[in-house]
Amino acid sequence: MSNEPRVGVGLIIVKNNRVLLMQRRVPHGEGTWSTPGGHLDFGESPEECAAREAFEEVGIVARDVKFRAVTNDIFRDTGKHYITIWMETTQFTGAPHINAPDEVANLGWFDWNALPQPLFLPLQNLLNGKCYP
Repeated sequence: MSNEPRVGVGLIIVKNNRVLLMQRRVPHGEGTWSTPGGHLDFGESPEECAAREAFEEVGIVARDVKFRAVTNDIFRDTGKHYITIWMETTQFTGAPHINAPDEVANLGWFDWNALPQPLFLPLQNLLNGKCYP
């Protein structure tokens, strides 16, 4: 396994002051809760990646995607290192649903003060202020 850092993109989707979170089913972070997101593909902008992942995972078309922050996420137990670019939107069409059952176990809207646990490390870092800027 390469110990080169990878670039991930997460999309914070907010509606009525609630955030859309999904429980991960993939081996990396299985059982934890996070936003839709994934690896940045070659030639893709963070906005494009965020919109693509939202459509692939939860079946929505995200619009007006804006930059929020960057986290430096080191998974010491698995030897993985990610730089996660956090994007955000309140504009989307479609009803969120599990569109990738091999990647998403559960999905729901949550109040910011009552998030499900455990959270995926990059989301923990973002919410704990371990981010730039």
